[in-house]
Amino acid sequence: MAEPRRSDEPIELQDSHTLEVKRVRLLAAIALLLGAGFLFALPFALQAGAAFFLPVTAALVIAIALVPVLEWFERHGLSSGLAAIISLLLFIAFASFVIASIVLPAIDYFALIPERIDRIRETVLPILQFYAELEAFIEGILEDIALSGGAEAAVTLAAPDSLLDLFATSAPVAIIQMFFAMLVIFFFLSRWTRMRERTITSRGSFEGALTTARVIQQVVDATSTYIGTITFINVTLGTIVALILWAIGMDSPIMWGGIVAVTNFIPYLGPIFAAILLAIGGLMSFVDVWAALLPPLIFIVLHNIEANVLTPMIVGKRVRLSPLLILISLSLWAWIWGFLGALLAVPLLIIIKTVFAAAGTPDIAGFLFEHGTLTHVGEEEEKD
Repeated sequence: MAEPRRSDEPIELQDSHTLEVKRVRLLAAIALLLGAGFLFALPFALQAGAAFFLPVTAALVIAIALVPVLEWFERHGLSSGLAAIISLLLFIAFASFVIASIVLPAIDYFALIPERIDRIRETVLPILQFYAELEAFIEGILEDIALSGGAEAAVTLAAPDSLLDLFATSAPVAIIQMFFAMLVIFFFLSRWTRMRERTITSRGSFEGALTTARVIQQVVDATSTYIGTITFINVTLGTIVALILWAIGMDSPIMWGGIVAVTNFIPYLGPIFAAILLAIGGLMSFVDVWAALLPPLIFIVLHNIEANVLTPMIVGKRVRLSPLLILISLSLWAWIWGFLGALLAVPLLIIIKTVFAAAGTPDIAGFLFEHGTLTHVGEEEEKD
């Protein structure tokens, strides 16, 4: 809102001040419109270019999380290139173990599905009978009130492609994307120290350099702390689940522990998906329906202890995120990139929130209702 004219000011100064206010407000309006258009178009661009943006984004998030490992090796006298190679090899070894513990047993499970169909049918027979009786009861009521009848719609399900065709078509692309992501991680880590120094020293003032250094360090600390802590918690949870499933005699307990650990990276939806898979696995492993329900029940109990006690106690002191922001980020990135996008949702939210908290957030309300500018002091400055 333009300030009222003061009677003691010359008319020329009042006019120039009014023009300056209008110019600032016009520039802010243009910036607001351009920013809104960019934010609206960005998800569609990321979705259309997923073959490029997904591996690059995943590689950058992983590289940021590996920066503390890189710096530890550099502090012990290793060169940047050698430290980057060792950090990358450690990540590849860990990822290979996780993939092998899930994929290889899963292939055996796919092979056993035709043999286990009869066991699954026998296990769920009481449930199917109850459902059939309930359906017959409902149909009888509908017939009595003359609501049944009419043409029945024919549903045709297309048979899925064979597993061999799926691997033959998707494996080459996945291998190329993973190789590209590994290269991005290596070059990012090998040049990290020089990039950070160049970014800080290129600022025009000491205050700007100090702010840049603080933002970079906060992004690295928040991202690496979250990913490292959550990885430790999820691996521990998966190990405990695998040991319990092994004790009760369920097939491939290591695979199920790996599935639990990986899906638990996805807030809210991941544990639900893991419980459903454990229920299916229980039906394939046990004849009794109550024994088949034991694996998902065990996981649900352990997950509630982890989610309501351990994770808030460990992670909540380091990284504070709004559940609403987590849900919005999860739905957005899952829509853009599917399952992998859901895995990256929280780390990307942490990076974006940390940058905005240090650099300042757009003040949309101030632009619309008060002073007409798009600047707002960041959380870090407010604390100071």
